[in-house]
Amino acid sequence: MTFDVIVVGARVAGAATGMLLARAGLRVLVVDQAHFPSDTLSTHQIQVPGVARLARFGLLQPLLDAGTPPTPHVRFQRGGAVVEGEFPAYQGVNMMISPRRTILDALLVDAARAAGAEVREACSLVNLVKDRDRVGGVQLRDRGNGRVSTETALLVIGADGKHSKVARLAGASERRTVPPATFAFYAYWDGLPVKGGEIYSSSGSAASAWPTNDGLTMTYVAGPIADFEAIRRDPTAHLIATLDKAGSLGERARAAVQVGRTRGTSDLPNLVRAAYGPGWALAGDAGLVMDPITGLGIGHALRDAELLSSAIVSGLAGSRHLNGSMKGYEKQRNHQTKAAFNWTLDVAGLRGVNEIEEGLFRTIGADEEEASQFFGMLTGVVPMRSFFSPAHLIRLIGVRDFLHLARARSRQEPSEPPG
Repeated sequence: MTFDVIVVGARVAGAATGMLLARAGLRVLVVDQAHFPSDTLSTHQIQVPGVARLARFGLLQPLLDAGTPPTPHVRFQRGGAVVEGEFPAYQGVNMMISPRRTILDALLVDAARAAGAEVREACSLVNLVKDRDRVGGVQLRDRGNGRVSTETALLVIGADGKHSKVARLAGASERRTVPPATFAFYAYWDGLPVKGGEIYSSSGSAASAWPTNDGLTMTYVAGPIADFEAIRRDPTAHLIATLDKAGSLGERARAAVQVGRTRGTSDLPNLVRAAYGPGWALAGDAGLVMDPITGLGIGHALRDAELLSSAIVSGLAGSRHLNGSMKGYEKQRNHQTKAAFNWTLDVAGLRGVNEIEEGLFRTIGADEEEASQFFGMLTGVVPMRSFFSPAHLIRLIGVRDFLHLARARSRQEPSEPPG
């Protein structure tokens, strides 16, 4: 074998996986059709656990040095209820960050190279090399000169996004598929002040604002996917109209200068694929992707990189059979994502809040510690099952309102676990 592992895709999941494997002493090739720095449509947010991982990887300080603003403070509004506060500390970190992808992805690619991985940019996957049913390498095309080459490896990782070619060619089964519910539009603003992150949700729409590099603020808006074709004709007008429903965001955006065009998409699947098979594995959106409305994608990509690289090193070192290690990776991924996946589907329904739910959020917003725990739940530090446990909800809103809330929730379509 030319390499121990070949990683297809060099954005967050792929570059981070390649970096960690190379740091462990494996022979790693990472390929991507892009040339970095390269931008991509993104919500930008890295939740607190992801920031903690970047700190462990030694990459948080370089991102901060590049002008990425720390975001320890968040304002959340759903209906008429407002929750405002700070994130709880997790592994010494109590902030989110929202770096531009031109900065984050390039930093990870450079880190993979510095760790000893070979990184080939402007290089696309043509096909997988197979021996019967087992993947044993890749055919690659240099996008500069058009030459096709073959590289072999013990394992090929698909980190090539939600429409993963590796997953398709490997025949990765789909464990769960939920149709897209929303569309999203994004814009950058110069001169749009924010104290920290801002999140707004109401019936039929959602919006958020986050500070990013170069003194800019990124705004995101979401709406029902059925409205996308009509709205895409003038996305900026729709974006501003949605921001007008989000506190004073619309007013602040009108007083700011938009930088670049408004970009958007309706290609927002909710999909869980098998995480591995004979000679292949998937990481990041290639294996599990959900609506961006909860801003969890980058953090999940970093988590997958850490879990998958650990499983591979353990399996190839002989301390545990590789197949058993990969099975453990998929189990961990699914377990750590199940509650967030279902929560995301619920939020993407854009159904607004009823009177009892609004009262719940008002109660949370009136208590500094509860607000911190709530933001800890949103960011993945506090378990959702714990925060929304019957005992905790009864303490917040009482038995009567809890029973009304439980009945209302039970009438909604039940959610299935992702794996």
